[in-house]
Amino acid sequence: MRIAAVQHDIVWEDREANFARLAPQVARAVGAGAELVLLTETFSTGFSMTPGIGEPEGGPSAQFLSSQAAEHGVWVAGTCPEVTVSSGERDGELPYNSFVLAAPDGSTHRYRKLHPFADERDRFRSGEGPVTVQVGDLRVTPFICYDLRFANVFWQTGPETDVFLVPANWPSPRRHHWTTLLQARAIENQAYVVGCNRVGAAGDGTDHAGDSRIVNPMGELLATAAGVETIVLADVDPAEVAATRDRFRFLADRRG
Repeated sequence: MRIAAVQHDIVWEDREANFARLAPQVARAVGAGAELVLLTETFSTGFSMTPGIGEPEGGPSAQFLSSQAAEHGVWVAGTCPEVTVSSGERDGELPYNSFVLAAPDGSTHRYRKLHPFADERDRFRSGEGPVTVQVGDLRVTPFICYDLRFANVFWQTGPETDVFLVPANWPSPRRHHWTTLLQARAIENQAYVVGCNRVGAAGDGTDHAGDSRIVNPMGELLATAAGVETIVLADVDPAEVAATRDRFRFLADRRG
């Protein structure tokens, strides 16, 4: 399967502007053969913690992902702030940072960020656990940005995962951590890792360098990006995951 990571800038807290900017980029990725298109963390709002930024589960951001998946007949994913159907921020319920994976058949799958970062802890709820989704012949497990620092959750899901998807708003001053940890998680788990980071300055002034990349199960870079809007593409194959794990059988020796 060919996977695309769309490395893009984000218009701060303006969903409609971001939908208009991203639709052509999704189309370009599909035109290049992508069957799964990954957008960044909080692709429609930026990494905003403004009270009231949450939208209902299945709201405009999820609808955008679903409409793009249906239009192009591919899988499309990204994260957005969502409150659950049964509650709302007006009732004191904080939103989740939700990874929404939209399938071409209209179904959606969700993972909610386990590790809120810094002040995000006061504005967002934590998810309950990892989620793995069957996408064609791939077992796909998403994590979100700061989750990348916690090897234990990758180890927990690694044996049943072919591809980790990691959308982010990872800041430029710690870009070396981002690139190093993406490769480390691939090597440790003998799985592909797709890191999709934004570029540009956020509304709070935080700068982002991009550095999106796709890493193979041996930790080798299949595709990389610098600090501009672009699309990173690579073909991933579950047979390569199985072959790597057969050659180097260390997952079975893991303790803890």
